[in-house]
Amino acid sequence: MPHMSHTPLNPGPPRQAPAVDERAGAGAPPVRPWLPMPRVTPFTLLADRFTVGRRGLYWATTAAMLMSVVLIVTGGVVRVTGSGLGCPEWPSCTDDSLTTTAAMGLHGIIEFGNRMLTWVLSAAVGWAIIASRLQKPHDLITTRLAWSQFWMVMLNAVIGGITVLTGLNPYIVAGHFLAATALLTTTVFTWHRVRAMDAPTPVAVGGRSHLLGRVLLGTSAVVVVLGTVTTGAGPHAGDSSDVHRIPIDWAAITWVHGIAAAATLAVAILLMRSLPPQARTARLRVATFLGVLLLQGAIGIFQSLTHLPELVVVLHLMGAALVWIGAVRVALDTPRSSARPGMAHAEGAPAAG
Repeated sequence: MPHMSHTPLNPGPPRQAPAVDERAGAGAPPVRPWLPMPRVTPFTLLADRFTVGRRGLYWATTAAMLMSVVLIVTGGVVRVTGSGLGCPEWPSCTDDSLTTTAAMGLHGIIEFGNRMLTWVLSAAVGWAIIASRLQKPHDLITTRLAWSQFWMVMLNAVIGGITVLTGLNPYIVAGHFLAATALLTTTVFTWHRVRAMDAPTPVAVGGRSHLLGRVLLGTSAVVVVLGTVTTGAGPHAGDSSDVHRIPIDWAAITWVHGIAAAATLAVAILLMRSLPPQARTARLRVATFLGVLLLQGAIGIFQSLTHLPELVVVLHLMGAALVWIGAVRVALDTPRSSARPGMAHAEGAPAAG
């Protein structure tokens, strides 16, 4: 130890050299003793021993997003077939049976089958959580987005139960659809972030196009909300018995819903015209959105003129999910700057690559 020229009168406690996380290698930043150490959880222990490749994470987030769309569509099937109370209790199907029985017929099979698909969605979300945590380097934001899917699944399960226990109250049914849309939003965010990790850096579109992308997302949200009100006032109550409907003129709210969709179309056209030619990804997203929105509008007009046939209503629900996915992707791919999603370790240190 080197010789010290003098010793202070009141020496303090000896200073310790900053600890180094041996797992992260010699190039890792020091762990400062005054900061709390990361918690040890089953996920951190798994991450020490196993790694999931980017492809595994991509397919996990893709499966979660697709299953979110499937649940919206099958929820529509439950509604138009009058199977909403096919299982009159929750969480069990009846007071005496966890599953549907032969006496409950086709309605019980449809409703119980829809409930079982929630477990498939839960498996996909669980895999997305595990795959995101076992990435090296670990992206904390992706893991948090994956966990947000889990909480959205729980929220949808609870609202679904309340829907049954309140006898398909139309306001609760509308809230259930909006909660399913919120779940879809989290899956799209997660899926998009995973894809963006290996994608080229997006081209900045400028302030005006960036703002129009956000306006498009907002008007699309208004269309979705008005769609739930229109459905709540319409004839498809979700059950064959007399179910209370939202007390509003169905023809009037349908017109308002259509006007909001037309405003969304106008915003999308303005956005396309404002995009620079080099913003190819953004232009592709807006062009795809325009195509899906026009098709969705055609389906909506057809179902209104043909007294809401069941199959067309289900197609319109699927179209609503696709329109919303498109709106979210437009907003995400019309950045003001060209910054790409950052990678970060769970401890907060920036990751290489």
